[in-house]
Amino acid sequence: MSDKKTIEALSFSDLYQNVSKETMQLASKIKLLICDIDGVFSDGRIYLGNQGEELKAFNTKDGFGIKALINSGIDVAVITGRQSNIVQNRMTSLNVKYIYQGQENKLISYQQLKDDLSLTDNDIAYIGDDAPDLPVMKEVGFAVAVNDAHPLISHISDYTTMLPGGFGAVRELTDLLMLSQNKALLCEGTSA
Repeated sequence: MSDKKTIEALSFSDLYQNVSKETMQLASKIKLLICDIDGVFSDGRIYLGNQGEELKAFNTKDGFGIKALINSGIDVAVITGRQSNIVQNRMTSLNVKYIYQGQENKLISYQQLKDDLSLTDNDIAYIGDDAPDLPVMKEVGFAVAVNDAHPLISHISDYTTMLPGGFGAVRELTDLLMLSQNKALLCEGTSA
Protein backbone atom coordinates (compact mmCIF):
# COMPACT_ATOMS: atom_id res chain seq x y z
CA MET A 1 0.00 0.00 0.00
CA SER A 2 1.36 3.43 -0.97
CA ASP A 3 1.89 6.02 1.71
CA LYS A 4 1.37 9.75 1.35
CA LYS A 5 5.07 10.46 0.90
CA THR A 6 5.29 7.99 -1.98
CA ILE A 7 2.22 9.45 -3.70
CA GLU A 8 3.60 12.98 -3.50
CA ALA A 9 6.87 11.81 -5.09
CA LEU A 10 5.18 10.45 -8.23
CA SER A 11 6.07 12.15 -11.48
CA PHE A 12 3.85 12.67 -14.51
CA SER A 13 5.69 9.81 -16.24
CA ASP A 14 4.83 7.52 -13.32
CA LEU A 15 1.14 8.35 -13.74
CA TYR A 16 0.69 8.55 -17.52
CA GLN A 17 3.51 8.53 -20.06
CA ASN A 18 7.00 9.87 -20.56
CA VAL A 19 7.17 13.53 -21.53
CA SER A 20 10.08 15.57 -22.80
CA LYS A 21 11.70 18.41 -20.89
CA GLU A 22 10.45 20.73 -23.65
CA THR A 23 6.85 19.61 -23.01
CA MET A 24 7.24 20.21 -19.28
CA GLN A 25 8.70 23.66 -19.97
CA LEU A 26 5.77 24.60 -22.23
CA ALA A 27 3.29 23.37 -19.62
CA SER A 28 5.05 25.24 -16.81
CA LYS A 29 4.23 28.61 -18.43
CA ILE A 30 0.46 28.09 -18.71
CA LYS A 31 -1.90 30.50 -16.96
CA LEU A 32 -5.07 29.62 -18.90
CA LEU A 33 -6.35 26.29 -20.21
CA ILE A 34 -8.95 26.45 -22.98
CA CYS A 35 -10.93 23.30 -23.74
CA ASP A 36 -13.17 22.20 -26.57
CA ILE A 37 -16.20 20.22 -25.38
CA ASP A 38 -17.36 17.53 -27.84
CA GLY A 39 -14.62 14.94 -28.24
CA VAL A 40 -12.61 16.42 -25.36
CA PHE A 41 -14.84 16.63 -22.27
CA SER A 42 -17.17 14.10 -23.89
CA ASP A 43 -16.41 11.16 -26.14
CA GLY A 44 -17.82 13.11 -29.07
CA ARG A 45 -21.11 11.26 -29.26
CA ILE A 46 -24.36 13.20 -28.93
CA TYR A 47 -27.42 11.32 -27.75
CA LEU A 48 -30.72 12.62 -29.12
CA GLY A 49 -34.07 11.57 -27.65
CA ASN A 50 -37.40 11.30 -29.43
CA GLN A 51 -38.47 14.67 -28.02
CA GLY A 52 -35.31 16.38 -29.33
CA GLU A 53 -33.52 16.32 -25.99
CA GLU A 54 -29.74 16.15 -26.17
CA LEU A 55 -27.56 14.22 -23.74
CA LYS A 56 -23.78 14.13 -23.26
CA ALA A 57 -21.67 12.11 -20.85
CA PHE A 58 -18.98 13.88 -18.82
CA ASN A 59 -16.21 12.13 -16.87
CA THR A 60 -15.98 13.05 -13.18
CA LYS A 61 -12.18 12.64 -13.31
CA ASP A 62 -12.04 15.48 -15.82
CA GLY A 63 -14.29 17.54 -13.57
CA PHE A 64 -12.06 16.94 -10.56
CA GLY A 65 -9.02 17.95 -12.63
CA ILE A 66 -10.66 21.20 -13.73
CA LYS A 67 -11.64 22.14 -10.18
CA ALA A 68 -8.16 21.27 -8.89
CA LEU A 69 -6.56 23.33 -11.68
CA ILE A 70 -8.74 26.35 -10.89
CA ASN A 71 -8.00 25.93 -7.17
CA SER A 72 -4.28 25.90 -8.00
CA GLY A 73 -4.55 29.32 -9.68
CA ILE A 74 -4.78 28.42 -13.37
CA ASP A 75 -7.83 29.79 -15.18
CA VAL A 76 -10.03 27.59 -17.38
CA ALA A 77 -12.21 28.47 -20.36
CA VAL A 78 -14.27 26.48 -22.85
CA ILE A 79 -14.85 27.39 -26.47
CA THR A 80 -17.27 25.18 -28.35
CA GLY A 81 -19.03 25.35 -31.68
CA ARG A 82 -22.30 23.98 -30.32
CA GLN A 83 -24.78 25.63 -27.95
CA SER A 84 -26.12 23.56 -25.05
CA ASN A 85 -27.66 24.07 -21.62
CA ILE A 86 -25.92 20.85 -20.60
CA VAL A 87 -22.51 22.44 -21.23
CA GLN A 88 -23.46 25.65 -19.42
CA ASN A 89 -24.68 23.69 -16.39
CA ARG A 90 -21.68 21.36 -16.25
CA MET A 91 -19.07 24.07 -16.67
CA THR A 92 -20.81 26.34 -14.15
CA SER A 93 -20.81 23.45 -11.64
CA LEU A 94 -17.03 23.18 -12.15
CA ASN A 95 -16.54 26.92 -11.52
CA VAL A 96 -15.40 27.62 -15.09
CA LYS A 97 -15.80 31.39 -15.51
CA TYR A 98 -15.24 31.70 -19.25
CA ILE A 99 -17.81 29.78 -21.32
CA TYR A 100 -18.09 30.53 -25.04
CA GLN A 101 -20.72 28.49 -26.90
CA GLY A 102 -21.93 28.59 -30.50
CA GLN A 103 -18.52 29.76 -31.71
CA GLU A 104 -18.02 28.83 -35.35
CA ASN A 105 -14.84 30.94 -35.44
CA LYS A 106 -13.05 30.04 -32.21
CA LEU A 107 -10.25 32.54 -32.89
CA ILE A 108 -12.60 35.43 -32.07
CA SER A 109 -13.27 34.08 -28.56
CA TYR A 110 -9.62 33.17 -28.15
CA GLN A 111 -8.49 36.72 -28.96
CA GLN A 112 -11.12 38.18 -26.61
CA LEU A 113 -9.95 35.94 -23.75
CA LYS A 114 -6.32 36.74 -24.42
CA ASP A 115 -7.04 40.48 -24.40
CA ASP A 116 -9.41 40.43 -21.40
CA LEU A 117 -6.92 38.46 -19.28
CA SER A 118 -3.83 40.31 -20.60
CA LEU A 119 -2.16 37.06 -21.66
CA THR A 120 0.23 36.15 -24.45
CA ASP A 121 -0.06 33.07 -26.66
CA ASN A 122 2.67 31.37 -24.60
CA ASP A 123 0.51 31.69 -21.45
CA ILE A 124 -2.31 29.63 -22.97
CA ALA A 125 -2.91 25.90 -23.54
CA TYR A 126 -5.69 24.51 -25.71
CA ILE A 127 -6.96 20.93 -25.88
CA GLY A 128 -8.91 19.84 -28.95
CA ASP A 129 -9.82 16.93 -31.17
CA ASP A 130 -10.79 18.05 -34.68
CA ALA A 131 -10.56 20.65 -37.47
CA PRO A 132 -12.52 23.47 -35.75
CA ASP A 133 -9.80 23.52 -33.06
CA LEU A 134 -6.92 23.88 -35.51
CA PRO A 135 -6.85 27.71 -35.84
CA VAL A 136 -6.58 28.24 -32.07
CA MET A 137 -4.14 25.36 -31.63
CA LYS A 138 -1.81 27.02 -34.13
CA GLU A 139 -1.75 30.18 -31.96
CA VAL A 140 -1.38 28.92 -28.39
CA GLY A 141 1.85 28.25 -26.56
CA PHE A 142 0.86 24.67 -25.70
CA ALA A 143 -1.40 22.78 -28.13
CA VAL A 144 -2.76 19.46 -26.88
CA ALA A 145 -4.63 16.74 -28.78
CA VAL A 146 -6.69 14.02 -27.14
CA ASN A 147 -5.55 10.49 -27.92
CA ASP A 148 -8.35 9.86 -30.43
CA ALA A 149 -8.11 13.26 -32.15
CA HIS A 150 -8.19 13.57 -35.92
CA PRO A 151 -4.65 12.98 -37.25
CA LEU A 152 -4.38 16.61 -38.44
CA ILE A 153 -4.77 17.78 -34.85
CA SER A 154 -2.32 15.23 -33.47
CA HIS A 155 0.19 16.25 -36.12
CA ILE A 156 0.35 19.90 -35.01
CA SER A 157 0.05 19.34 -31.26
CA ASP A 158 2.84 19.78 -28.72
CA TYR A 159 1.44 16.89 -26.69
CA THR A 160 -1.03 14.08 -27.31
CA THR A 161 -2.78 12.60 -24.29
CA MET A 162 -2.54 8.92 -23.48
CA LEU A 163 -6.29 8.90 -22.73
CA PRO A 164 -9.09 9.54 -25.25
CA GLY A 165 -11.60 12.38 -25.12
CA GLY A 166 -14.36 11.84 -22.56
CA PHE A 167 -12.30 9.24 -20.69
CA GLY A 168 -9.87 11.28 -18.61
CA ALA A 169 -7.88 13.19 -21.26
CA VAL A 170 -8.69 16.53 -19.61
CA ARG A 171 -7.62 15.19 -16.20
CA GLU A 172 -4.37 13.96 -17.73
CA LEU A 173 -3.69 17.47 -19.05
CA THR A 174 -4.62 19.20 -15.78
CA ASP A 175 -2.24 16.85 -13.95
CA LEU A 176 0.51 17.69 -16.45
CA LEU A 177 -0.03 21.42 -15.99
CA MET A 178 -0.07 21.19 -12.19
CA LEU A 179 2.95 18.89 -11.92
CA SER A 180 4.97 21.05 -14.34
CA GLN A 181 4.28 23.99 -12.01
CA ASN A 182 4.99 22.04 -8.80
CA LYS A 183 1.36 22.18 -7.67
CA ALA A 184 -0.29 19.39 -5.66
CA LEU A 185 -2.68 17.10 -7.53
CA LEU A 186 -4.77 16.27 -4.49
CA CYS A 187 -6.99 19.11 -3.35
CA GLU A 188 -8.88 18.66 -0.11
CA GLY A 189 -12.60 19.30 -0.38
CA THR A 190 -12.70 19.21 -4.18
CA SER A 191 -15.42 17.16 -5.84
CA ALA A 192 -16.48 16.85 -9.43
